[in-house]
Amino acid sequence: MKQGDLVTRKSYGGDIIFKIQEVRSQYAVLRGVELRLLADAPLLDLEMSHQLDSYHDTAMLRPKWLDRMRQQDTAAAMPQQSWTGAEQPASGGALTPLPKPKVKPVYFDMPGKVLHLDGDPNYLRKCMNLYGELRVPAEGYYVAEANMPDAVYRLLPQVRPDILVLTGHDGILKNRAGADITQLSSYKNSHNFVNAVRVARQFEKNRDALTIIAGACQSHFEALLQAGANFASSPARVLIHALDPLCVAAKVAFTPIRDTVNILDVIGLTYSGLEGLGGVESLGSYRRGVPKLPYLNSN
Repeated sequence: MKQGDLVTRKSYGGDIIFKIQEVRSQYAVLRGVELRLLADAPLLDLEMSHQLDSYHDTAMLRPKWLDRMRQQDTAAAMPQQSWTGAEQPASGGALTPLPKPKVKPVYFDMPGKVLHLDGDPNYLRKCMNLYGELRVPAEGYYVAEANMPDAVYRLLPQVRPDILVLTGHDGILKNRAGADITQLSSYKNSHNFVNAVRVARQFEKNRDALTIIAGACQSHFEALLQAGANFASSPARVLIHALDPLCVAAKVAFTPIRDTVNILDVIGLTYSGLEGLGGVESLGSYRRGVPKLPYLNSN
């Protein structure tokens, strides 16, 4: 077996498909294809998986909400017409046709801007491709989880996003007997995400001026919300899909600023559902503008 091979773990019943990231002596470092999971396993515990090739890898990572999000995007940009009725009575009582309805100027879109910090460069690349496909303006940076607080402090004043995504890898530490899952010390990276959220809230305290989506697999959900996140993982300490944070960010980006994001709707579209993601009521960050000019690029 070599780097890049797709494998499953026999000891876990082949429940998750991994890609070999690195081979070290008799062990392999594994990265989940769909789930934000890093693991290691003996080479003898691995078996090749032929369920995915490079095409199917991409296809499986295309979330089920993609087409619905595209339809929402298209509908938001459609021109509207001004009608008072098809015809109206004249002074003599006869019906006369009204002039042709006036078409209002076509809107241009201003979805919320996303700053996406990811502790996994492969997932970041997939996320950035999908942001582009959805026409969500986004800047993405690969940042190790331990460096996220410093990166947030440096990047927020430069990028000035409407939405901040902080994700990567996390998990409950298994080498600590009787670990208390209420304590941040029981998690691999939750304390780093929490510190990054706190730095962001020092920059912008208003949860509707800056929407924060934070966490990864098995993250300390309650601590992230208390630190100031709008949405976080993982209420039931489960694994989350690589694109689940992006799903929430895209929904916020295309929800009008006067409307509250429908929490159950957006989380119902994610792979992990309410076990993997939760949050508090938050306003959207989508705006419309007129007129739409041929040379205007709203993104």
